[in-house]
Amino acid sequence: MRITTVFLVGLCISISACASGATGADSLSDEDIANGLKQALTQGAHAAVDKLGVMNGFLENPKVKIQLPGSLQKVEGVMRTVGLSKHADSLVTTMNRAAETVAAEAKPLLVNAVQEMSVEDARGILAGGNDAATQYFRNTTSDALSQKFLPIVKNATDQAGLLKKYNEFARKGAKLGLVTEENANIENYLTQKTLDGIFLMMAEEERAIRDDPMGQGNKLLQRMFGSLK
Repeated sequence: MRITTVFLVGLCISISACASGATGADSLSDEDIANGLKQALTQGAHAAVDKLGVMNGFLENPKVKIQLPGSLQKVEGVMRTVGLSKHADSLVTTMNRAAETVAAEAKPLLVNAVQEMSVEDARGILAGGNDAATQYFRNTTSDALSQKFLPIVKNATDQAGLLKKYNEFARKGAKLGLVTEENANIENYLTQKTLDGIFLMMAEEERAIRDDPMGQGNKLLQRMFGSLK
């Protein structure tokens, strides 16, 4: 959502930048801060997709590798002890392959969400923690992105035969007496885990920008985050 002139005036009145003793960051206009944060998040989204939307992007990254839902982890443990590891491994691999497919298609959704976001706490985000912008973005867009991701996830799970594998695994657990309640919806679970991985990678990119703003090719990012050093 574009920040209106009225909003900018109201924000300026409410923040310490309008008071005496302003720091380097306070010399930036609200428009600069809004644009800079969007550019940082866009860069983070590109970096996340480039890392995750490839073969083994999820599967071989221990930070984001998707494991079975909690309701099936007990099943997984028992199956491994009785020599049925291949069934658990196959399901975990298929879930992560589906997530990699979804991530590869996520870039336009993420970038559009960044451009539409309203930065109401612009200066607070700028002066916040190393992943403040990503966490703000996560908190304000997760629900909307989940809805947009779900059809992509459903298509990916269909292509990978994931639902069939998941149901077969659950049935094996039922035979072992380990699954008695309805298990989590695999598509919703995979959607959330894919988003979790993307946000984690975006947060890492934001930290990198904040740690080395002058190493960025973007002059606005250099100026904005450099002012905090």
